[in-house]
Amino acid sequence: MASILLAGGGTAGHVNPLLATATELRTRGHVVAAVGTAEGLEKDLVPRAGVPLHTVPKVPLPRRPSGDLLRLPRNLRAAVAAASAAMTDSGAAAVVGFGGYVSTPAYLAARRAKLPIVVHEANARPGLANRLGARMTDRVAVTFPGTPLRGATVTGLPLRREIADLATVLADAEAGPEARAAARAVAGWASDAPTLLVTGGSLGAASVNAAVVAAVPDLVARGVHVWHLTGQGKGEDALRAQAELPERVRGLYRVEEYSHDMATALAAAGAVICRAGAATVSEVTALGIPAMYVPLPHGNGEQADNARPAAGAGAATIVADQDLTADAVRDGAERMLLDSHAAEAMRAATDAIAIRDGAARVADMVEAALDQDATAGSSS
Repeated sequence: MASILLAGGGTAGHVNPLLATATELRTRGHVVAAVGTAEGLEKDLVPRAGVPLHTVPKVPLPRRPSGDLLRLPRNLRAAVAAASAAMTDSGAAAVVGFGGYVSTPAYLAARRAKLPIVVHEANARPGLANRLGARMTDRVAVTFPGTPLRGATVTGLPLRREIADLATVLADAEAGPEARAAARAVAGWASDAPTLLVTGGSLGAASVNAAVVAAVPDLVARGVHVWHLTGQGKGEDALRAQAELPERVRGLYRVEEYSHDMATALAAAGAVICRAGAATVSEVTALGIPAMYVPLPHGNGEQADNARPAAGAGAATIVADQDLTADAVRDGAERMLLDSHAAEAMRAATDAIAIRDGAARVADMVEAALDQDATAGSSS
């Protein structure tokens, strides 16, 4: 067994797959530690998961001339030194990077120490740190096919334990229907209720909320049950629309600003309308749920790239943010939930492309790198 140092932070998109991989490596008897910054989500999430966290200075890579660019060499040296110290303190035999600012110094320190490097890229469009890291190793894991990193192997995303466990349950012919029925019962709905889950993430998505609110009267009139997570502080319009529904169908529209139990909401869902972050697409697909993805309209377009494999396989549709209207919501929901032929085809497509064991696949890659390094060491 070996000590593995995991690098990643800044956002949940980096931290959650890191923690999922840490859990898998621990079940195999390895010792794990992590490097992160003192500012990102990792400062809370990693210690809470029982993983020791070594902090390194945050070193953004400036994209234009600035004072930060002049200070970059000095700052990067300090971050690499901190990452090197973390490797020494943890006795690391390999480094696994998940992207974010902290991965760059970790990759550079690992190369200097001649430790095996494994890179995992969550998004279809890789970030700067992982583009650098992929040049230092032949062990590159990606979530989506077509991700432009040399020699990449598609492993899927290491899923959060509660989502991985739920995916296993829902895929079971007997346990799956029981779990869906129990989740729908939480909302007071029948076990066979055609259920649409709408979420724009914890902060919500104004355009998604507006289109769904406008479509809700038609949807509930057709018997569609809508579980709408509006985002914190963004539930007013949805609650007003709920109050204006006829009393006989008002119970078909459940409005919450935020869910502390996303596993239940996802288990209840027969279809989802949501954004297309890498984790969202991976989790929805792993759970076998047909989806309408509405990628963020700004940024570098990576969310549309994330959703494209699922859409290409027939497991989902993509609707541009500017094209998301009440009609688009209504038509998409009815196709995914009320058209039995289309719904079954989409569910079958999700099953064909779902990767539910991403953490195990990445852990396999780490162990292969360790074995290769040990073989090379014994022959030298």
